[in-house]
Amino acid sequence: MLNGTSFDRIPEQPLPAYLVCMKFHAPQGRTFCQSAAYALVLATAIAHATTWYVSPTGSDAAAGTKTAPFATFAKAQASVTAGDTAFFRGGLYSYTSATATCASYTDNVNAIALTKSGSQGKMIHYLAYPGEFPHLDFFGMADSCRIRGILTSGSWIHLKGFEISRVPQTVKVNHENWGVWNSGSHNIFEQLDIHGISGTGLFIQYGGGNLVLNCDSHGNRDTLTSNGDGQSGDGFGVHPQRATDTGNVLRGCRAWDNTDDGYDCINALQPVLIEDSWAWHMGYIPGTNTSLAAGNGNGFKLGGYGIDTTAFPASPAVHTLRNSLTFANKAAGIYANHHLVACNFYNNTSYANHPDIDMLGIDVHGKSTTTGHWRNNVAYSGTLLSNNTFNAADDANNSWTTTGLTLAATDFQSTTYAGTGTQYIAALTAARKSDGSLPDLTFLRPSATSKLIDAGVNVGLPYNGKLPDLGYCESGTPITTGIETPSRAKQIALVKGGRMGISVIPALIGQPVEISVMDGLGKVVASHRITYSDESPSLWIPIRESGFYAIRLRNDDHTESSKVFVLP
Repeated sequence: MLNGTSFDRIPEQPLPAYLVCMKFHAPQGRTFCQSAAYALVLATAIAHATTWYVSPTGSDAAAGTKTAPFATFAKAQASVTAGDTAFFRGGLYSYTSATATCASYTDNVNAIALTKSGSQGKMIHYLAYPGEFPHLDFFGMADSCRIRGILTSGSWIHLKGFEISRVPQTVKVNHENWGVWNSGSHNIFEQLDIHGISGTGLFIQYGGGNLVLNCDSHGNRDTLTSNGDGQSGDGFGVHPQRATDTGNVLRGCRAWDNTDDGYDCINALQPVLIEDSWAWHMGYIPGTNTSLAAGNGNGFKLGGYGIDTTAFPASPAVHTLRNSLTFANKAAGIYANHHLVACNFYNNTSYANHPDIDMLGIDVHGKSTTTGHWRNNVAYSGTLLSNNTFNAADDANNSWTTTGLTLAATDFQSTTYAGTGTQYIAALTAARKSDGSLPDLTFLRPSATSKLIDAGVNVGLPYNGKLPDLGYCESGTPITTGIETPSRAKQIALVKGGRMGISVIPALIGQPVEISVMDGLGKVVASHRITYSDESPSLWIPIRESGFYAIRLRNDDHTESSKVFVLP
């Protein structure tokens, strides 16, 4: 039995090598397909590949096995081929020099250079060994030019589970240095904890189809930057330049205590999607409330190409920020940054910033405008808006536009972010969940009687109830996902020939249900609509690439998603 559903009628089948079963629970007070419960079973087979091991106590003269691991990233990269995995054991990996010497003070050098590419369906995986925490520290580097802790110029690379810290600046003739600097495509940066970088934590200069998933970037300060202390200490910088550099996504990330901005897309020529992410306390010396004059201090800075009209691109990018939270920044929580066209701002919450939302745009003649598509957003406390009156704003169904909606603290479960004896409440920087997703918050979530509930408009995002709520998260207790063992799942799905099978078993006769499968970039790769039947309906999709897939169930009353990591 699973949620009252008997699987005894399902024929026994040989167990696949890897089986994941997800069950969905309807929370009290909510209905899901008329109280129906569903079991989603996904089975995946792992292609033949080699697994390597690296350890701080290893040796590059060793065989690279679990009992005789390598010692360095360089040796791991030299050994892997497309489809391979290199596991890094926990402990400290200290770097004191780059892979090449500085040709000049303005040269760029790398401590780790990931230049080897995987291929579609055969990514190269550099992963933290399960349950352990490899720490890459670069403080000992003394190279007299710009330093990149990790360069990823290769493509189809998956980097997961590393702590990356303290890339230093050594000369005052350049702008920032970087923790991770990317020019490859189709790379996944997952569950990275980046901090103490003399510049930007993670920086995408080129490349498309990259996913930054469940990463943290905090405490970054570029003291020796040539245009001012703190001017380029961003959490994340995404600035794709080429026509092919599309499809870059940041999802489930946190940025805090960085001297410049949390997320910066200035000069990006291709669209960037940022979703389900948080940003707070930008523009200050890390760990203090001391402002830095050169640090911009915005939570999310979407776009902008400066004010020189001769440098404006012919086709400016339209970026999207959605389901995100920002608060207590020195400057704007969300900043349009003189962007030439309207970006999309959906279901975000901005609290106690200066201002919460800055709609400043610019036209092709260099004249200031009000810009952005603003839907279902919340601005509360502090200065709510600025630069919103140059022309009619494209804003509707927001906290500041909804007639009769005056917010109060009682509309939220909590409005407290300052902790006792610490800078923030512990929940903000708490450990992530086992799958890497953000910890649960009561902070700025709608209360049970909130005026934010059902006050939004449908913009194509999942929601509970009759209409979307305003703000970064939906009200009510979310449907939770549990894991069932293969023996309890009764083997109701099987992968054959490189396909992923999904079986959905309604507990009760209910409304028709739409099943959608989305890849890590949010693209729907398969969709199927089912009704109740005696035989479990199934959906089969090809597995072209390893990574996270989102499984979404939707009916007329409710939408819920879960996700699974797939190895082809």
